[in-house]
Amino acid sequence: MSILRPFLSRVIRHGRLTVIDPDGGAEHFGEPAPGFPDVAVRFATRRAMRRVILDPRLGAAEAFMDGEMELTDGDIMALIGLLRMNTPWDRGAKLKDKTWLGRRIEGVKTRLGSVNRRRRSRANVQHHYDIGNDLYRLFLDADMQYSCAYWPRADMTLDEAQAAKKAHIAAKLALKPGQRVLDIGCGWGGMAITLAKLEQVEVLGITLSDEQLALARQRAEAAGVADRVRFELIDYRDLAARAPGRFDRIVSVGMFEHVGAPNYDVFFRACANLMTAEGVMLLHTIGRFGKPGATDAFTRKYIFPGGYIPALSETLAASEKSRLIVTDVETLRLHYALTLRQWYARTLAHEAEIAQMMGERFFRMWTFYLAGATAAFESGGMGNYQIQFARSRHALPLTREYMAEAEAAYREAV
Repeated sequence: MSILRPFLSRVIRHGRLTVIDPDGGAEHFGEPAPGFPDVAVRFATRRAMRRVILDPRLGAAEAFMDGEMELTDGDIMALIGLLRMNTPWDRGAKLKDKTWLGRRIEGVKTRLGSVNRRRRSRANVQHHYDIGNDLYRLFLDADMQYSCAYWPRADMTLDEAQAAKKAHIAAKLALKPGQRVLDIGCGWGGMAITLAKLEQVEVLGITLSDEQLALARQRAEAAGVADRVRFELIDYRDLAARAPGRFDRIVSVGMFEHVGAPNYDVFFRACANLMTAEGVMLLHTIGRFGKPGATDAFTRKYIFPGGYIPALSETLAASEKSRLIVTDVETLRLHYALTLRQWYARTLAHEAEIAQMMGERFFRMWTFYLAGATAAFESGGMGNYQIQFARSRHALPLTREYMAEAEAAYREAV
């Protein structure tokens, strides 16, 4: 009996998992079931098996990245999906129970790691976003939207779903000609450029990534909107000190996950100060269902150092301190799962190019990251929130009809 048997026999009930040890012995867990994949894993070393026991996510990731854990039937998406499907968040199941002390230690590590002062924030952003635009071009849509798409229909292409996302968000901003818009965490500029095309507004996009900044500026020039769309390399905290009350609208998509819980009060205070008295803000962020938690060790170490996925409760509690009025909240439950499966498929299709560009170990790490994220949105405790804020109760129409009307028009235009 392998050291994995007590753990896997408890977790795997539905679907079939075969584990092959370094000596060639095989153990089987679970029973075939409709909708659940059958997966086979071979371990090259017993050290790799011990890694999984000590920390199922980080240990499995590093064993997979180092080539000590190989999928012989199915792929990493199927393996992580099988584990998560057997431990769904909504039913209170957990992959591995942690002691009170273990949970406390993970919470402290997350808290300390996400303090994110200015220099650390920039270093953390560069860790993930300055690894080269060429990588992102290979698996993102044509507009390079690196955030959850919006899927009114499941049969949409990735490009169509990302265009729908931009229209959906633009409609919630209640844009009017002449407004000044701030895009916090502007990525490669797609959202800012789209807003300027949809309405006669001026947009400032800010980022901490040199790679993103350079490409965003090029794209604004190519799109013919550089006279109304500018991009700067600046921290939102520094901009708030420099330009109080300047913006009629603020949009932030996929950036709040990098703020860190210790800085939530600062973030919302900065946003409130940046807005005019009639200002409106749309925050699009990954969020955790249920109560606040901790960032897992794999994500902290390899993917998003300093990152933290917020619970809705702590997000809203922080915003209340700056007297921002929550005017609308939408929960996107499965939209990111659909997006991530598209990214994963595109990553696999470009395996040779990514491996040549970044190395085999990086390619395995990246597929593990995308597969783990997909499972978190399909069976784990993750979703997406779109939260609309206003500084004045009079800033927006009384009912939500304006959103649907604007979105229909924008969908035709994007």
